[in-house]
Amino acid sequence: MTGLSSSAVAEGTRSRPRLGPRAAAALVFGASAAVLVVEIVALRLLAPYLGLTLETSTLVIGIALTAIALGSWLGGRVADQVDPLRLLAPALGTSGVVVALTPAVLRGVAEWARPLLILVAALTILVPGALLSAVTPLVTKVRLTSLAETGTVVGRLSGAGTVGSIVGTVLTGFVLLSRLPVSGILLGLGALLVIVSVPVGWRLRGRSGTAPALALVLAAGGLAASVAPGGCDVETRYHCAEVVADPSRTGGRTLVLDGVRHSYVDAGDPAHLEFTYVKAVASVTDAAFPAGRPLTAHHLGGGGLTLPRYLAATRPGTRSVVSEIDDGVVRIDRERLGLRPQPGIDVRTEDGRLGLRRLDTDTLDLVVGDAFGGVSVPWHLTTVEALTEVRRVLAPDGLYVANLIDHGEQSFAKAELATLRTVFAHVALLGEPVDTGLARTGAPPGGNLVAVASDRPADLAAVQKALDARRTGWKTVTGDALTTWIADAPVLTDDYAPVDQLLQPYAPQRGGKAAPRDAVASVQDDPAHLPLP
Repeated sequence: MTGLSSSAVAEGTRSRPRLGPRAAAALVFGASAAVLVVEIVALRLLAPYLGLTLETSTLVIGIALTAIALGSWLGGRVADQVDPLRLLAPALGTSGVVVALTPAVLRGVAEWARPLLILVAALTILVPGALLSAVTPLVTKVRLTSLAETGTVVGRLSGAGTVGSIVGTVLTGFVLLSRLPVSGILLGLGALLVIVSVPVGWRLRGRSGTAPALALVLAAGGLAASVAPGGCDVETRYHCAEVVADPSRTGGRTLVLDGVRHSYVDAGDPAHLEFTYVKAVASVTDAAFPAGRPLTAHHLGGGGLTLPRYLAATRPGTRSVVSEIDDGVVRIDRERLGLRPQPGIDVRTEDGRLGLRRLDTDTLDLVVGDAFGGVSVPWHLTTVEALTEVRRVLAPDGLYVANLIDHGEQSFAKAELATLRTVFAHVALLGEPVDTGLARTGAPPGGNLVAVASDRPADLAAVQKALDARRTGWKTVTGDALTTWIADAPVLTDDYAPVDQLLQPYAPQRGGKAAPRDAVASVQDDPAHLPLP
């Protein structure tokens, strides 16, 4: 009885259509790479709606890992009960359909059913991730024809999957996102998965039922391109970017990154300042240095180059170096905002903190901190170590001015002010009275704040006069009042900087179709459109 059973098994194994070692490794490699492409692109797709924060990244990574674990477990379990050759093509084809539909589905939900966004986002990552992760145990089952080669087969396929994950990560981060829009990446990947499922089905089972699914993918792609909301003028390495014309001002343009208004530019009038926080930075600069005196300045974050252009216009001879990490934003400045290269403004595509390191000591009059990832200052620019670098490059009478944003109890803003106080001798805070605790409460406190730090006393009376002249409505806080406001806020260091956790969410109600949202640049101008989760 045992001999007959073994013979039957052996005969079944010999008659089964085999999957060669190279084809098996290629399937596992490709499926693993696709999972990482979906994970990384999902971060970019969700950033305009949930923010590019540590919580968003953690959520997406957690869902992706759950999908991998679930797919591996279920794939192995099902492979022991059903012929795995029947499942490979459907797994690839179905995951392709879901991936291709993801941009249209997520953007539609974000527009018309925002409370369901996280659930739908989880499913658009979980479903294709699990199906693609099931490919490895399915292929392994097909390849395991003898216990004697178990280690070789499992090891080879595990290695192929790991290499595929690495390639998918590197390819997406360094190539795809810099050359293709997010929707194009997902639509192309989805179509590729469905196309691959056709020969896989024919090869392994002699038939394929994925042709209708391919037609669905192509139709969905056309639908997504024509009606899906949330489109971008340009997809950069880091942002979904739009340029919005100001109907009330000829030449006025707003740079919108991931749904957040980052910069307002008037190409023909660089002295025009629209956002209140920009007026505050200009007021500090005007009060701190004699009128018309050329400055040597460094800008952490470029955006629409509003402040460098203002300094060049009002202080001829000023030399501004700008550290802007996103080369796509630099191209938008030139091609869509009409900002031509001009003497005295040197824009460098680099990380702001790395840019500080190459600067000489005691050489700058002014450092402006205006770098944001989503609605948060990048954490590595907020710490004692980073601010020590800022202090090092400033001349003894130099000034550091930083744009901050926070809400609720403003725990992050307080922590950043406490950190500045450990580095600089003199620190002041500028903002609306409700932000700084100088006025009665009742409205939700929060929005833009501007921190001013230096080793020489700032003429706050002159700063206040400049703020009043621009009708900002902002006040200055320093001394005991600032100490009371900061209270026992933690000092941020490279070893401990929970910026994302300290930031307070603010989610006001919105009605009607979403317009370009305000936040980093101009929360105080229109707080009802702050796009925080």
